[in-house]
Amino acid sequence: MSRYGTMRTFVAVVLPAAVLEPLRRALPALRERWPTLGWVGDDRWHLTLAFLGGCGEDGAERALAALDTRLALDPPLATEVTLGEVVPMGGSRRFYSALSALLDTGREAMTATLTAHRDALTEAATGRREARPAKPHVTIARPKRRATDGEREAGLAWAEALDLSGVQARLDRIALFTWSERRVERLFRIVAERRLE
Repeated sequence: MSRYGTMRTFVAVVLPAAVLEPLRRALPALRERWPTLGWVGDDRWHLTLAFLGGCGEDGAERALAALDTRLALDPPLATEVTLGEVVPMGGSRRFYSALSALLDTGREAMTATLTAHRDALTEAATGRREARPAKPHVTIARPKRRATDGEREAGLAWAEALDLSGVQARLDRIALFTWSERRVERLFRIVAERRLE
């Protein structure tokens, strides 16, 4: 069986424990306000570099080869970052599809890294380019489609009260992710990793 999922494959910056732990501590309050919450990140929280979709094993291998080539020619330096505000993303503020943390410190550097490498990876894997501008963010949670207006408002209130400004970390790993075989336990798994320094 292929090591790669057929539905969702992507290259992303791996978040270190310094970032993960404060997010984990904040989640009980979100679940309390929002009992029907959909997907919530776990130790596979990440900062997406390039979404490859259902590119299959061959496409994923081509993207990984392209990443290795780019890192050898123009290695991005590891970036010191702090997280900033948590905002709704996708759709409108009322009908958002995700709550995501933006970068504060390191935003410009990470945006440049995403912009520099994303097209090369997606073209290698799928022959296509991403039309949207790069926007570094960490998706924390997604509501279920049937979430009520009240639940969505509760999620926004939680996000607005969340202070992640003191969370500082060094982003120094990129990984190729795909679906986990047991998505009840964990949504994504890492197939291969590369260092950024």
